[in-house]
Parts: sequence; structure tokens; C-alpha cells
Amino acid sequence: MRTRVLTVVLAFVVLAVAGFAVPLLAVTSAQRTQQLVAARTADLDRFAGLAEQAAESDDTGALTADVRRYTELYGEAVVVVDARRAPVVQTGGLRAADPAVARLVDAALRNQPVSPGGTLRPWSRADRLLARPVGTGTRVSGAVVLRASVRVAADDIALRWALVLAGSGLFAVACVLLARRATRWVVRPLHRLDRAVGTLAAGLPPEHARAGGPPELRQLATGFNRMADGVTTALEQQRRLVADTSHQLRNPLAALRLRIDSLQPHLRTSATRTYTGVTAELERMEHLLDDLLTLANAEHRAGELAVTEARESCCDATAVTAAQARLWQPVAEQAGVHLEFVPGPAVLMACPEGELAQVADVLFDNAIKYAGSGARVETRCLTEGPDAVLEVRDDGPGLATGELPRAGTRFWRSERHREVRGSGLGLAIAERLVAGHAGHVEFTAAEPHGLRVRVVLPKGHTA
Repeated sequence: MRTRVLTVVLAFVVLAVAGFAVPLLAVTSAQRTQQLVAARTADLDRFAGLAEQAAESDDTGALTADVRRYTELYGEAVVVVDARRAPVVQTGGLRAADPAVARLVDAALRNQPVSPGGTLRPWSRADRLLARPVGTGTRVSGAVVLRASVRVAADDIALRWALVLAGSGLFAVACVLLARRATRWVVRPLHRLDRAVGTLAAGLPPEHARAGGPPELRQLATGFNRMADGVTTALEQQRRLVADTSHQLRNPLAALRLRIDSLQPHLRTSATRTYTGVTAELERMEHLLDDLLTLANAEHRAGELAVTEARESCCDATAVTAAQARLWQPVAEQAGVHLEFVPGPAVLMACPEGELAQVADVLFDNAIKYAGSGARVETRCLTEGPDAVLEVRDDGPGLATGELPRAGTRFWRSERHREVRGSGLGLAIAERLVAGHAGHVEFTAAEPHGLRVRVVLPKGHTA
């Protein structure tokens, strides 16, 4: 945002400076050109007056001396001719026979004063010719042509242009610095507010956005702080409720288990089935509490990662998955499931080793539990472009097409798997852990039947 604002302000400053400087440069050039023309016109008038006196007295001595002295002092050539175009005096290498001079003489003898056209610029170097008739009215007795040097005037214009451009540049720099300070004053509170919003959206206690900037932003920050306090309190109460409930239920469940176990020797044989059902439900309740705590921790961890710029070290997904597969091998054999890990090259995955192992445990447990006896579970690690993939595939009954989008929903289980014990939180926990590292979990049908689960995370980079 700050860059866009500065770009707009800079464009406005450039247009404003250009709108001020360009006309000023043009006026400066025009004024200096007029000064040059006015000065040389005055010299022409003086020479024309001397030439008229010389024509009346038939004495050109004063005219010749004055013209030559002028050329010696200023280095500018002068030509004076009479009414018959005959040269009266010529200095500085300028001749009446020169085509350019002859055209000016013709115009002057027709009583048409000639001034150089065009405005001077700093790079102008060509001399300008000016002409004036000698005499007044219809009585023209000659003409005066002067070749004026523009170098001094052009240098003056260059100096004035440099001053104007330097002043414009300083003004533009001052405007940019002022704009940077103003945008920082406006944008900095927005950045703080954005960080606070991101932290709040992740479910973490946000720092209060410091009030600063314009009054509207200060009012917005104050309102956000009040809202953040309310939302944070509600989220913390919800999180504490889950944690406290899970912890508080453990003691009664443990006491209940001890009492039920103490009753076992005194039960009749006919009550064994009821006793087994009660203990199974107790175990299910204990697993559910454990999963609730794990899910709460996973959501908290995902929130932290979502607002933290620092990335944790990566791990070799192939090695981690192979190790977890060996740990689950006895469980798979006991369930009658063939668990196979397909070896491959090292695959670096942007996820800590402990969390990836936890995700792999969820996938193995889910596959072994629902694939059924006699099924085959195959797992592998591979890379696909910028992503690293952990894939677990089974050839069990799988899920229907309409059930695949709900596979990671909390507490959800397929109707065909209702008899299988579980809390329905395992895949939800895995999804939250993976999402915290900018990844996702894909559920697709395996061919010819079964379920394929893919954990897709960015590839890790070695230090």
C-alpha cells in the first residue's frame, strides 16, 4: 500500500513540478532573448542615426570609427550600406554581398525592420542577424546590418535554467520526503492493525494495535482493540473449556475404571459381556479425551505457524515415514493388514520431524483400522514440482464419492464403518497440523478400490 501511495504522490509531484518549471524555463528564455534583441536594436538605432548624419554631411568618418570601435569591443560584425546598396563600412568579416546580408538589406531598404526569429535556448550557438533602415518614413537612405553573438545570452539562459531545475529538484525531493513521512504516518498503524488481525484470525491473543495516524485510524484501532479483547476472551474460554473438561474428566474416569475393575472378581459369569462393554466404552471415552486435547493443541499450533514468519527446519519425509511404518508393522500384522513402505530417495519436507511423525501415525492408524483384514496398505514419499508428498494408499472398501469431501470432518465416520471404534478426530488433527505448514491433505479413491490419502507440503531446503 505504501508503495502505491508513494507512486501516486510521486507522479503528482512530477506533474506539479513540470507544470511549474516548464513555463518558467520558457519565460526565462523569452526574457533573455528580448533583452538581447532590445540591446542590439538600440545599437542599430545609434548606427542608423550616425549613418543618416553621414549621408547628410557626406562625411563617414565618425560612422566608420564608431562601427570599428564597436566591433573591436564586442566582436560583432556590422555592415552599413547606402541607398544604392553600396557598402559604406564593413567590419568583422561580414560583407554586403553575402546572400543573407543582401536579403536583410533589401528588406531594410523597403523600410522593413528585421529582427531574428525564435527564442534562444542554452544550446543555441548560431549568430543572429538584425537589420534596420537608415532614415524615416518614405525617405530611406541606407541600411544597417548587425551580426549579434548569442553565446553570452545562451550561457545566461543555461545558468537560469540550472537554477530553476535545481530549485524544482529540491522542491520535488522535499515533497517526496514529506510524502514518505506522511505515508509512513498513515500506513504504519495499518501494518500494526494487519498483524493484529492476522494474530486474532489465527486464534492467538493479539497485541493491542497502537493508536496512531489520522483520527479515523486511531478510532479504528480503538474499536479493533475492544473487539479483539472480546474475541480473545471468548476463544480462550472455549479453549480452556475443552482443556479443563478433558483434564477434569480424567480423574472421574480413572476412579470409575478402578471401581469397575474391583467389581470384576465379584461378577457372575453372565455379567462378563456387560463388564467388557463398560470397559470398552471407558477406553473409548479416554481416547476421545486424548484426541480432543490433541486437536486443541494442533489448532493452537496451526494458528501460531500462520502468523509466524520464521520457518522451522525441514525433515527427511522418507526416513520419518519408514521409521513410523516399522513401528506400526506389529499393529498391522495383528489386524491382518499387510503394511508396506515403498523405499525411495530422500524427500525434504517443510515440517518438523515430530509433527510429520504424528501425521503419519494418524494415516497409518486410519488405514489399518478401516481397510480391514486381508487389505494391503502401501505408503511412499515423492516430490511433485515445488511440493513434497506423503502418500498412504489402501485397497480396502474405501469411501463413496460423496463421502470423500467429508473425510476430514470432525467426528464424522462413514456409515459402513460405524462398527469400527474411533473418535473421528484423527484426520481432522492431521489436517490442522498440515495446514499450519502451508500444506493440505487430499482424499481420493484408489483403483480399483480403496482410499488414497496424500499429504502435500512445500519442499524443504537445506541450510
